[in-house]
Amino acid sequence: MRTSTTSRRRPDPAPADAAVLEARGLRHRIGAVEVLRGVDLTVRTGELVGLVGPNGSGKTTALRALHGEIVPTAGTVHLEGGNLAALSGRERARRIAVMAQDGAAALPLPVADAVLLGRLPHRGALGTTTREDARHAARALELVGAAHLARRDLTTLSGGERQRVLLARALAQQPRLLLLDEPTNHLDISAQHHILQLVRAQRLSTLVVLHDLNLAARYCDRVVVLDRGRVRADGPPAAVLDERTVAEVYAVAADRRVAADGTAQLLFRPGP
Repeated sequence: MRTSTTSRRRPDPAPADAAVLEARGLRHRIGAVEVLRGVDLTVRTGELVGLVGPNGSGKTTALRALHGEIVPTAGTVHLEGGNLAALSGRERARRIAVMAQDGAAALPLPVADAVLLGRLPHRGALGTTTREDARHAARALELVGAAHLARRDLTTLSGGERQRVLLARALAQQPRLLLLDEPTNHLDISAQHHILQLVRAQRLSTLVVLHDLNLAARYCDRVVVLDRGRVRADGPPAAVLDERTVAEVYAVAADRRVAADGTAQLLFRPGP
């Protein structure tokens, strides 16, 4: 006889163009410094949103507030229409996967075991690994092209290989929302493009913190520019990443050019 799984039933998928994540009026203070100053941010179904801004603009703090790692001083975060604060940590982990900067880089684990960690929120009271867990983990490794690394030790991988494995772990969670904090950090140019191509191919609702504006312009459906804790601009990359905004937010001069594939890219030079 089959055991009922009604209590673990996930919410129905959000309709196309619905807000999977919606933050309103986020404020957060660290000591005397107000790091976030009324941030509004939305991620819709299947949308890849880039969160950009100079160092200290509040990007990582915003990301931490958006998955409940920190409680903002003010404002609300809604996930699939419900208040994030009302969800247990386990339920948040079932719906949101977070890929932090260099996460788990030092863990001496076989790659297959590292990816299985993504199944922890779905395990029952006994915490045992099921065939379903193993199937989801194997499938995630295949999706990112890293199945051949399954028996390797995580600490022996290159930066690009490790990021693929950490993305696989996030995908193994079967999340509704994917949050990535600088996934291209410390990667060479080829690996930077590869990891963002993989992210985009999943068509998951995704918010990614990026430093490289040209990567954001190429891969993101929409870009949110933070400046000193406030949203300076929010819209399609071609509309948001213009010379004036870049000059005012980053204090550098930028010339916009169109690449051979039609993507607008920026050439930077020192500002005044």
